[in-house]
Amino acid sequence: MKKLLCVLGAVLILGACSEGKQAQFNAIDITGADYAKGFALTDHDGQPRTLADFKGKVVAMFFGYTQCPDVCPTTMTEMVAVKQALSAGGRADGDKLQVLFVTVDPERDTPAIMKNYMAAFDPAFLALYASSPEQLAALAKDYKVYYKKVDGKAPGSYTMDHSAGLYLYDTQGRLRLYARYGSSVESLTADIRQLLK
Repeated sequence: MKKLLCVLGAVLILGACSEGKQAQFNAIDITGADYAKGFALTDHDGQPRTLADFKGKVVAMFFGYTQCPDVCPTTMTEMVAVKQALSAGGRADGDKLQVLFVTVDPERDTPAIMKNYMAAFDPAFLALYASSPEQLAALAKDYKVYYKKVDGKAPGSYTMDHSAGLYLYDTQGRLRLYARYGSSVESLTADIRQLLK
């Protein structure tokens, strides 16, 4: 009996230790956050999209615009590299990553322009847009995303100031991580691999 109690005690201690062990991520762990839980947008092919459409995949969601001179193309290029790294060595993990690009400039970003923009990086990446300025504003508020139109020097020209970071959802559609702009391909790949486990 004494031996049995010792074994049970050891099992309980080991169980408690393993339960307390959490994954260590490179990005900011925002698991359980009460914002950015989902969306209802339209993709560049005119299809209505929600987070549920991508169940079984890790979703990387980024807010930007196609005429962005640096941050947006850099981020999309990095996500191409992440997808390639996930597929290295004959793995199929690259197919389990869905990159979503939400435009903050629907005035210029038509579906055709966004589709061509995504195709320049990866045809499987999807661009999404809100149905109205009000819907975009509500979405940005829910996602804690900043965006603002900034007039250029020429009449009618402008740029968009905007937040630069990626929201990462796990395969069950749960918000898990926020990766700041400038996160390395290696750190993003490592985090996504953990989310795929």
